[in-house]
Amino acid sequence: MAIVVRLDVVLAERKVRSNELARAVGITPSNLSLLKSGRVKGIRFETLDAICEFLQCQPGDILEHVPSTARESPARGRAAG
Repeated sequence: MAIVVRLDVVLAERKVRSNELARAVGITPSNLSLLKSGRVKGIRFETLDAICEFLQCQPGDILEHVPSTARESPARGRAAG
């Protein structure tokens, strides 16, 4: 996965429990759990905005782009020559 969700780290830094965030943002604890684990295909900007507002952070504090190895070396797997 190229996008890593760091929400659990931000929650720990802010000493906020997942259930508290879920209530404040208006999503279910199970959906928040899926988001924290990175098992979602997307997030609504409205939800991201509410999370950032509550945690007083930036989207970049929660989401991180990590290049995949395929992107780092496009020639990988090709024969030399």
